[in-house]
Amino acid sequence: MTSAGVGRRGFLGNGAAALAGTLVLSGPAACAQAPTARPTPGEPTDPRIEALLAKMSLADKIAQLNMPQVLPDGLVPKTSPVTTDEHRKAYAAGKWRDLGQGGGFFGFFNETIAGALPVKQPRTPRQQAEAANELQKVAKGSKLGIPLLQIAEGTNGHSAPYATIFPAGPSIAATWNTGLVGAVYGAVAAEARACGTHVLNTLVAEVFRDPRFGRGCEGYGEDPYLVGGIIGAIVRAVQGTDVSRSDRTVASLCHFPLQTPNVGGLEGSSVEIGERELRAIHLPSWRAGFADAGALMTLACQSTIDGVPTHRSEKLLTQVLRGELGFRGVVISEGGGLTTLVTERVAADQKQAGAQAIKAGVDVGITWEDAYLDGLKDGVKDGSVPMELVDRAVRRVLMLKLRLGLFDNPYVDPARAEQIVGGAAHRALALQAAREGITLLKNDGGLLPIKSSIKRIAVIGPNADVPENLTGDYAPWPPKNGMPTVLASIKVAAPAGTRVTYAKGCGINDADRTGFAKAVATARGADLVVLVLGERSKGFLFEGATGGEGVDAADLNLTGVQDSLVKAVHATGKPVVIVLVAGRPSSITWPAEHVPAIVQAWLPGERGGEAIADVLFGKCDPGGRLPVTVPRSVGQLPIYNDVKPMRAAADGYVGLKASPLYDFGHGLSYTTFRYDNLKISRRRIKAGETTEVRVDVTNTGHRTGQEVVQLYLADQQSSVSLPVKQLRGFAKVELKPGQKRTVRLTLGPREMELVDESMRQVVEPGTFEVQVGSSSARIHLRGTFEVVAR
Repeated sequence: MTSAGVGRRGFLGNGAAALAGTLVLSGPAACAQAPTARPTPGEPTDPRIEALLAKMSLADKIAQLNMPQVLPDGLVPKTSPVTTDEHRKAYAAGKWRDLGQGGGFFGFFNETIAGALPVKQPRTPRQQAEAANELQKVAKGSKLGIPLLQIAEGTNGHSAPYATIFPAGPSIAATWNTGLVGAVYGAVAAEARACGTHVLNTLVAEVFRDPRFGRGCEGYGEDPYLVGGIIGAIVRAVQGTDVSRSDRTVASLCHFPLQTPNVGGLEGSSVEIGERELRAIHLPSWRAGFADAGALMTLACQSTIDGVPTHRSEKLLTQVLRGELGFRGVVISEGGGLTTLVTERVAADQKQAGAQAIKAGVDVGITWEDAYLDGLKDGVKDGSVPMELVDRAVRRVLMLKLRLGLFDNPYVDPARAEQIVGGAAHRALALQAAREGITLLKNDGGLLPIKSSIKRIAVIGPNADVPENLTGDYAPWPPKNGMPTVLASIKVAAPAGTRVTYAKGCGINDADRTGFAKAVATARGADLVVLVLGERSKGFLFEGATGGEGVDAADLNLTGVQDSLVKAVHATGKPVVIVLVAGRPSSITWPAEHVPAIVQAWLPGERGGEAIADVLFGKCDPGGRLPVTVPRSVGQLPIYNDVKPMRAAADGYVGLKASPLYDFGHGLSYTTFRYDNLKISRRRIKAGETTEVRVDVTNTGHRTGQEVVQLYLADQQSSVSLPVKQLRGFAKVELKPGQKRTVRLTLGPREMELVDESMRQVVEPGTFEVQVGSSSARIHLRGTFEVVAR
């Protein structure tokens, strides 16, 4: 049976029915136990798992390799066992059609589809836990008694009703605070496991280098070193040292190995890069997640990379992932990912696609694709799929369930779920993360924080009073404790006696200017205008979305007539503060030149409105620094901080500078900092040794503030062309007025290595320049050290 459609858009759109698959087993294969292959050398196994595997029929094994997305009827194939409680119980019991006991579900708790679908009464956390337990009880009572594995999105919170909605990827990255990142995702894991989820997916380890790409709102920016630091913190927090604990889950890193830079910035389009760029730029963050932190699941990207679709790439999914990066977990498919092999015409049909994918190393299908249903059964039957490959994948799934402790206790405590999910401590953490991610891009004349002398504030703009636009893809919905908008939060935070007025002005992405007159009149009646603009980053399921999954941009300008609204309000002569609520950087060239203050709020989550108000009124320092480069125009793409020397020296375009609008790492504070006394502990080291960089940072202003100390390294001569400088260390410090702190950053082999002509990671002898500053463009101190041969 062949399938049509590609990716989640194709899966959830008109091509959904074409992905239907039905497994029908007859004859000897239906009842005979297939011979079990020996475990693959080097992969974890257990006698208990081997004994169970020996009892399983082919139907049992294939069912364990399918964990279908739980979506409403009409959004999934009719043969998928997900649309009703009865169907899901049948799958858990091994009574769905002719399949064995199902392996689990993807998104079982996300019944509102992150708020896209109206649900009269979503399950409470207690009810979620009870529903999970009920399914596990059914599974436990089946012939084999294998527990279910529940996978959920976790990019900005456990994707289930009433879970805490934390800031989305760019907001998290903008904090540059790995300790805070760990605390946030530790809380997400605790809420998820309390409800019965075992895996948090969409923890995005890939580096995003094309801001046109809508899914960039899920990730942590453009720099491999920053993303690697964040991912390491996430995995350690989510999994901990014992993933079977009641507050830990498996970390599923996405989307291996990359989706951008892709052709045209369009989701699903091919990636055309060489192996050196793949290894030097895109694999380091995965190494941080797998080799260093030990993540136990990953989702294979649907991309075709240098002509080879990832879902059939044995080189990427086995040789690199398991051989080089030390991965010892389960690989799941992207939504509709198995079908990409047919779409890209490297497989003739679903049967061939399944054979290619399981050989490459895809263990589990999360969408109901024939490749891992009848196609896989037929492949085993005719010998095109060796049983050893099926056993390999099933063994990995069962081992993961064993490590999670599910064979001994698959149940959760509903009372604990009720107590933990959306609790005060997690809400406080969401507020802190939102505050630390807000980035002050411009503040001419010290317009911010808002002075007490300002008695009339006009809040204008399409994102001023829309709570859901504060969140990103796969956000939990609805919020347990409400979600104050920017407007509501400003009204609360404003000093007594301050008058706050509001006008929407325009929509996010339409040509309607009828609201301009009211917006201009509102601005004229105020002492200061807060103009809240940006995106609706909710992905392809949401009407009017301008960002998120499947919503890519042809340019980076403000959508609709927002630019015109800025100019109309600016023409009143009133001082204007722009607040950008968005998941991607915006090419705001005119506002950057004419508007005195600009705040990048990103997608700050359920307490984002409050955090924005806190920053505007100076209750806290804007703690964010850019995790991406902000271009002046889409015509500059690709543009990022670690460019090669010839690009760095290039002249500008006709009528446009070559430099970005705002540099990577940029962000202002309400206070000032001084850098002194750069010291390098060892100025001559052997390859493989380390040296320490120390620098004194002093708060020279009159307010407590946060500074992100950034260390860039420049290899003065190398065997291959390297970037002019690369981020190789960072630390966030909070300092009171007059306070000084010595920041220490260690440089080891990982920071000095390069990928040579033979694709080896090596540290070459030579001179390195250390550059320490407050952004990639603002370098305050420099020094050098030398690496000599061993």
